[in-house]
Amino acid sequence: MEMVEPKAGFKSDVWKHFSFSLKRNEKGEKVTDKENTVCRHCQTVVKYKSGNTTNIRSHLLNHHPEKLREDTRSKIQSGQKTIKETFTASLPNNSARAQEITRCIGEYIAKDLWPFSVVDNEVFKRLVNMLEPKYKILSRPHFSQTILPALYKETRAKVAQSLKQAECISITTDGWTSRTTQSYVTITAHAMTSEWEIKTFVLQTRVLFESHTGHNIGEVLKSAVSKWELDMIHNNNHQVIAVVTDNARNMGVAVKEAGLSPHVKCFAHTLNLASPAGLKVNRVSRLLGRVRRVAAFFHRSSTATAVLTSKQQMLNLPVHKLIMYVVTRWKSSLDMIERYLEQQQAIAAALLSSEVRRNAREIDNLDAADIADAEDIVKLLTPLKKATTVLCDESRPTISLIMPLKHMIQVSMAPCDVDSNTVSQMKAAILNDLADRYQGEQAEFLYESGALDPRFRALPHLNNSERDEIFNRLKLKVTQMQNQNPSEEEGAAPGSHEHVAGHSKTDLPQKAHAVGGVSPPSKKTALEDLLGDSFSQGDSRTQHTAQIDAEIDLYRKETSISLMACPLEWWKANAQRYPLLSTLAKSYLSVPATSVPRDIVNAQRSQLLPDNVDMLIFLKKTLSLSE
Repeated sequence: MEMVEPKAGFKSDVWKHFSFSLKRNEKGEKVTDKENTVCRHCQTVVKYKSGNTTNIRSHLLNHHPEKLREDTRSKIQSGQKTIKETFTASLPNNSARAQEITRCIGEYIAKDLWPFSVVDNEVFKRLVNMLEPKYKILSRPHFSQTILPALYKETRAKVAQSLKQAECISITTDGWTSRTTQSYVTITAHAMTSEWEIKTFVLQTRVLFESHTGHNIGEVLKSAVSKWELDMIHNNNHQVIAVVTDNARNMGVAVKEAGLSPHVKCFAHTLNLASPAGLKVNRVSRLLGRVRRVAAFFHRSSTATAVLTSKQQMLNLPVHKLIMYVVTRWKSSLDMIERYLEQQQAIAAALLSSEVRRNAREIDNLDAADIADAEDIVKLLTPLKKATTVLCDESRPTISLIMPLKHMIQVSMAPCDVDSNTVSQMKAAILNDLADRYQGEQAEFLYESGALDPRFRALPHLNNSERDEIFNRLKLKVTQMQNQNPSEEEGAAPGSHEHVAGHSKTDLPQKAHAVGGVSPPSKKTALEDLLGDSFSQGDSRTQHTAQIDAEIDLYRKETSISLMACPLEWWKANAQRYPLLSTLAKSYLSVPATSVPRDIVNAQRSQLLPDNVDMLIFLKKTLSLSE
């Protein structure tokens, strides 16, 4: 039988064993039979459909399997992968897909503070394998020693660049204790951009093995300022670096040791100190204890809880659980009393039921006088709770909020003739605690920040002389700022940079340049040489003073914006109208009213070493997820 070789375009390995036969057409000419192939080993004719080698391969599997095995061995020896190997081969670690997955796992660990051991978890491995079977998950040491440090280095470079571009910077510090009873100090920077946006960056979290003295914490502060070169940025921009801390005495010492100012006390922490002072009044403390015993009884008894639920449904009351008072969270006491007052009928009915009464002999229900005191306590503490809510609801609570909120609280705590003895004692205790907060230079700084907030610029809680004094201080600070940052053309009046004698600056004829493209300096006359410095500086100061006065007068005449409006957006829209005052506003409004929310490491989820805490909390708060 005459045969012809398959064409070169036939790539399948089966064509090593098959050929096409030749046949004669009606004219007696030899042509290739494209519908039949001939096995080279047994001369069997096998039907062939164009492009389909199934029949051919089946013949080899059934009659010549050793030939296919030989082909497979030769492929392995030559390094060529089989079809199965091609689809089941692992991704190389340096491939783009594998690197992308590895980075995402690193981000997953960092953003949720997962322990590095999560990559050894069998369920986690199964999940990753289900999503990408070709990916081989890397070891725990590789993530802890390579991937996360690389993310930290990359993110740190971006943060450092953002800090260098910032126009104003303030920092907050917060001391906290992890669930493994290890003490830490977290330092956060708040940077104001040229677009009037505040960007927040957690800079570092340092473990405190030694005593929490002001000196030791001050060393941590100085180290952070030096490591992130905040002192250089401060010197270049001639700006102060404000610091916000809690009210602890050691923090005051630490800020002085670090040489930073002004020092502002966290207003949320101030409220957290003032409110418990009112709760320590004997009558209130005993009342809280009785309500807490009732709540604790229903929390630990499933029978009592079931009875309470049935009574709530019968009385058409909300099916809510009672709230327990946590000593370290003063708002929980208010929440506990509010919930008790809401459910007092259901509680009384449940305590009188036969199923509960035999186990609740030491639990006393509140009488009418107790209920009246509880209602007074809720009414008295509600303004403080609302003030705390304001600080939490504001996306960027600035220090301009502190004095208006403090004044509101002091007004609500003012003695009244109709006050009960309990309320009078609570008001006195809270006012006494607030009396010494925010005094001296700190109070001046806070009042000035309030004046620069377009929501509070009217300063209605102050008299006229006090308002004038605040704006005079602002005027002095703008003048000092101008002296530190003189303009390129001193003494130029507003608008003189753009027009001269009715002509645009670009329309004026330019002087011929000397060799090298630099204009020769003009010679001074004898009169300019003798008196030019004195009189030109005097004119410049007069013009600057007039401009500052004009800006402050115009600003004070403006109508205050809505309390719901954003002061930063207002300044962004009006910065050109107040070129001098807006620069000062940036330095004040970049300072937050509270310390940043903390991230306490959960020891039940992650047994982190102190060195890893710094890196992971930095990445959790600062890392931007890859697209």
